[in-house]
Amino acid sequence: MMSRSYTNLVDLATGNFPAMGREKKRFPRTMTVPGNIAELDDDQAYSVTSENPSSVTSDRMIIVGNQLPLKATRRPDDTGWSFSWNEDSLLLQLKDGFADDMEVFYVGLLKVSVDPSEQDDVSQTLLEKFKCVPTFLPSDILSKFYDGFCKRQLWPLFHYMLPFSAERGGHFDRSSWEAYISANKLFAQKVVEVLNPDDDYIWIHDYHLMVLPTFLRRRFNRVRMGFFLHSPFPSSEIYRTLPVRDEILKALLNSDVIGFHTFDYARHFLSCCSRMLGLEYQSKRGYIGLEYYGRTIGIKIMPVGVHMRRMESLMKQAEEEHGVEELREKFNGKTVLLGVDDLDIFKGVDLKILAMEQMLKQHPKWKGKAVLIQIVNPARGRGINIDQVMAEIQKNCRRINKEYGQPGYQPIIFINRPVLASERVAYYSIAECVVVTALRDGMNLTPYEYVACRQGYSDAESSLSLEGPKKSMLVISEFIGCSPSLSGAIRVNPWNVEATAEAMNEAIAANDSEKQWRHEKHYRYVSKHDVAYWSRSFLQDMGRICAEHFRKRCWGIGFGFGFRVVALDPNFRKLSIATILSDYTRAKARAILLDYDGTVKAQSSIMNSPSKDVVSILNTLCADPKNTVFIVSGRTKEILSKWFSPCEKLGIAAEHGYFLRWSQKEEWQVCSQNSDFGWMHITEPVMQLYTEATDGSSIEAKESALVWQYRDADLGFGSSQAKEMLDHLESVLANEPVSVKSGHFIVEVKPQGATKGAVAEKVFTAMAENGKQADFVLCIGDDRSDEDMFEIISSSVSRDTLSSNTAVFACTVGQKPSKARYYLDDTSEVRNMLESLAEASDSSPTQEEEEQEGLRSPRRTR
Repeated sequence: MMSRSYTNLVDLATGNFPAMGREKKRFPRTMTVPGNIAELDDDQAYSVTSENPSSVTSDRMIIVGNQLPLKATRRPDDTGWSFSWNEDSLLLQLKDGFADDMEVFYVGLLKVSVDPSEQDDVSQTLLEKFKCVPTFLPSDILSKFYDGFCKRQLWPLFHYMLPFSAERGGHFDRSSWEAYISANKLFAQKVVEVLNPDDDYIWIHDYHLMVLPTFLRRRFNRVRMGFFLHSPFPSSEIYRTLPVRDEILKALLNSDVIGFHTFDYARHFLSCCSRMLGLEYQSKRGYIGLEYYGRTIGIKIMPVGVHMRRMESLMKQAEEEHGVEELREKFNGKTVLLGVDDLDIFKGVDLKILAMEQMLKQHPKWKGKAVLIQIVNPARGRGINIDQVMAEIQKNCRRINKEYGQPGYQPIIFINRPVLASERVAYYSIAECVVVTALRDGMNLTPYEYVACRQGYSDAESSLSLEGPKKSMLVISEFIGCSPSLSGAIRVNPWNVEATAEAMNEAIAANDSEKQWRHEKHYRYVSKHDVAYWSRSFLQDMGRICAEHFRKRCWGIGFGFGFRVVALDPNFRKLSIATILSDYTRAKARAILLDYDGTVKAQSSIMNSPSKDVVSILNTLCADPKNTVFIVSGRTKEILSKWFSPCEKLGIAAEHGYFLRWSQKEEWQVCSQNSDFGWMHITEPVMQLYTEATDGSSIEAKESALVWQYRDADLGFGSSQAKEMLDHLESVLANEPVSVKSGHFIVEVKPQGATKGAVAEKVFTAMAENGKQADFVLCIGDDRSDEDMFEIISSSVSRDTLSSNTAVFACTVGQKPSKARYYLDDTSEVRNMLESLAEASDSSPTQEEEEQEGLRSPRRTR
């Protein structure tokens, strides 16, 4: 069954929809939403929020990954399937970090192909016995989803390979992207089957499911959801080449927490959000947050660890089944270096083998003594150039063994077959050094596993017991995720074969005390930061961030991949024309304060001057003697005087309130007590210095302020320069009567006290002093400078400048966090509302109103 919301997403992405088989309808087992899944499959269906009662009292976790943590085998009589837990699956191991009473469900694919006639029975069995919900994808979608988009588009790109040719992944394939969307949609449907949105956590794993958060968030605005990326995230220069870059970023931002293994990966993601979506992040008390439509998306940086109890179990199994002592005897007198890698072009296995050759060439003493055992696990999918990589590795192994081998000795032992985890542990136990030369890798737990195995376990009779000093050495690529956490390892650039060879020699030639010291340092980290520590930390962050979101009102807006959830203060609501008209018509003294750019006039307008319609509306409002109307803008008084010359009775506050004029007949007033502009001679040279160094930046000199803008500069560099300039100016202007502030692509220096808030206070005070205290206030703005006005309105009531009975409408433009209590969506809604107020005004004054006209030029407060 396919929903209309799904069609919207596909239409947005491609305009086409891949055919999908009709699924059998199944009722959910634990979902508390009224109705069935078919009813949920409509865009207008009931959206679950926290107001709905839950039938479940304890939290549950739904873990969604590409594959379920299960092993599946066909029964000998071919009558069905047998299933068991895959103890080596990370998704299974992370349960150790959860509370004992937390119920865990899994959603994902099976590694085997199940006939459609058996799928319902298999689903029921897995749900009842394992709490697993299998997702079955049609073969055509599965192929394009996994082998197509995942392995030939995302995987290479995330590992810094651009698709210059067919041999390097090929150009963007729109049908593979469609299949990726289709697969994620089917995953979402399976999650919904077991989801209790009020009580459940959802934890989505890896790049296969990067658009899944949008599908789930579209259904359940307040569900608690995290995402963890187990691969690298590339720099913005690489990621921006992806044709669907914005769609994936926006989908990820529908999560509450987004996790990465290293700060580098997180930094690249944040840079992409900044450059492509204009979002900025903040770091507060050790937590990184990305503000997105009122929600703070947590950015979690935490490398995954190994499961220590599982490692101990594998060590015991290795002794029993794979003969650790026999291996030691086999390689007696040899110094063993070990490599364990998947068959992939990014693992750098060929470079490792060449480094081994170089070590034997540069240090002949190791000939006949040093052995590199290279285990290559089968490729996980039909990736790029797999056959060529294998051929190159085998070719180099044969050549090196022929050149440096001798009877009873081969320098490279190449194991090209599936190796069980317990057998791998047996090789760890005899290796003096593990070498990882991946060109780019998300995490790579091989070094962690090796350190844990070299520590052994507590069994006096075991060859892997804890008795005696423990030693281990690591030579690892600086381009893998575990590198920053292993400070005792010898880090190498795998592309530099000679340097890698020297590092390998240094590792195996080190004395025992150094090997012990490095091992102890690594083991302290590995044993503490295990998989339970990682999952517990991630869950705690999800709980903390989601608790903050629950304190806000949330609702979804947008279509397709533009869908997002807006989270705002519970008291924040849309300004109703009917509501404001009622108070407007009853009022006797009204104050109307309007920002210009982005409020009365759209920011993107080609012509910045006001339209005839706007001028007409303002004139009608100004003609009502009950009204005191002001345009409050950051623009210069010359520009505003010119633009609003037809509005004779309009008050204007220019340059954020430094200059103020009550009407066209009045003179401009200076509202700041600071008339010394000597600080400009200090400020301008500093700004000029940064302008010369920052291409695309410029200085705007106002009569009362200097503004440095970098809207046309490189976003990252401009932002960095702005922060540096802000610190520089605050330092040199510390004793000057000015304020230095950063804004949207600007750094501004202006006199202290020159704010839009001061304008609002001056207007309210003047009206009160003339005996006509405002009983109606309308204040509309769209950016940070307007927040000063909203704040002053609240404080004016406490200072009796405004009455507690005053009808106050502080309104921001756009649904975003604000000190205002109301919002309007855009400038067109602002104009429509002002037009309604103008129609309600009586522009033909009575005698009483003419007497009030004298109050329009109130006594000024200087």
